[in-house]
Parts: sequence; structure tokens; C-alpha cells
Amino acid sequence: MYGTAHIVSDVMTQTVAAVGRRALFKEVAQLMQDRQVSALPVIEGGGRVVGVVSEADLLTKEELRDDPDAGYLQLRQPVDMAKADALTAGDLMSSPAVTVRAGATLAEAARTMARAGVKRLPVVDEGGLLAGVVSRADLLKVFLRDDEDIAEEVRREIVSYLFPLSTSAVQVEVHDGVVLLTGRVRDNALVPVAARLVRAVEGVVDVQFDLARDDRGVSGAGRP
Repeated sequence: MYGTAHIVSDVMTQTVAAVGRRALFKEVAQLMQDRQVSALPVIEGGGRVVGVVSEADLLTKEELRDDPDAGYLQLRQPVDMAKADALTAGDLMSSPAVTVRAGATLAEAARTMARAGVKRLPVVDEGGLLAGVVSRADLLKVFLRDDEDIAEEVRREIVSYLFPLSTSAVQVEVHDGVVLLTGRVRDNALVPVAARLVRAVEGVVDVQFDLARDDRGVSGAGRP
């Protein structure tokens, strides 16, 4: 009954700027500026992602350039000092790279971003090769989904299963991503189940109900 959740490959950017391990510092900085991105995947072996180099990695060199406490920092942050001296993407990058599979759901990608504290993720295919990049902005694209498209999925994948027309009549309306279910149902116990399933539909902002229990006249109106 469940609709297929939108997956990363539906929203990712497929034309991806990437660099090899041997790319020089200035080449990396120039490519970031040209492509207006904050990070680049580092690849080798035909496209296998081995790391990510970010603006923060590049800025380490500038931050420590004239720092009077550089010697102290070297004792406490050897990785940062190594990046301050780095000349290539291989030395600058964070590795192993935090990636996401092209077939992962958008929720999975969002959780991975949040846990890693990053704004974009390299997307890899089944073989671990670079397939694209997904950003926070890409994940938000689902909320631009057409209202009628959302309504049709709710009708087809949820209402027709939980509240079949043979026993009840439930109408679905969607306005600005907010789903409203109205009508009569035989079993009010299914309303919380419907609420959970509708909220899981990509693009849904909220769900509301104005449902009455059929045959008994007991109100089921509310917002589970």
C-alpha cells in the first residue's frame, strides 16, 4: 500500500565538480569559486569517493598563517597544522568521506547530514562510485511538490487502503502542503494510523481531519 518515498537520486545534482588527490590547493580553491560550492568530493580509481575537501579545510591555512600561538596549536591540533601546510586535495581532505547512496530516502540523507554536521553529501551508486551531490536545498525540493500530486498519492496509497469506498467515503484536499481529510469512516481507530502515514508522504507539511464515525454518529473530528 505504501507509496515509494522520494529518494536521493530524484533530487541530487548529477553534474558534479570533483577533484583528484593530486589537485593543487589553488586548483581546488578556484574550482570551488567557479562552481559556487562549499565542498568538493575527492575521487580516485575511476570515481571512487575517498574524501571531501571543504572551504573550512582551505581556510585552515589562512587561520594559522600569522597565529602567534601556532606552536601551541600544533601540540593540540596536529591535524589542523597538517592541513595548514597542505598543498594538495589529498592532504586537505577529510577522510573517509561521509556519503549517501543514490537509493537512500530523503529522510536518511537528512539524518546523515545532521549527524555529520555538513551541508552537502557526495552521492554514490551501488559500486561506491560518485553519482552526484545532494545538498540541504535539494532535500527541501519535496516541499515544492504540487498539491494535487500529494493528494493523489494520499488517495491512492493510504485512503483507498485504510478507508475503502465500499465502507466509507473520505475526501482528500491539499492546500500549500497541508492535507485535509473529510468524510465518514467506520473505524475511528484508524485515524491515528492515517495521520502517521500521511505525514510520511513526501511534501506534506501537516495533516488535519474532519471525520465522523459512520453509522454511530460519533464525532472523530480533530488533529491527531
